[in-house]
Amino acid sequence: MCLGIPGQVIELLEGYGNQLALVDVAGVQRKINIGLLDEGPLEPGTWVLIHMGFALERVDSAGADRAMDGLELMGRPRDSDGESG
Repeated sequence: MCLGIPGQVIELLEGYGNQLALVDVAGVQRKINIGLLDEGPLEPGTWVLIHMGFALERVDSAGADRAMDGLELMGRPRDSDGESG
């Protein structure tokens, strides 16, 4: 697992070469580039780890929780402002 902020895909955005998705990151909706994911189509509800605006890895909900736990250990509370790397 990479160091990233977990987010859950809300919807895929039309255009942009099919490489953008609207993702919920700690309660804030962000446009995230999904072009680096090569494991087939992405669906709403999928969890991803995000770094610098790019989804780098798909994770399940347990993996998203582990990533958030790791961020908390580094001093980032779960109820933070939702800024994504």
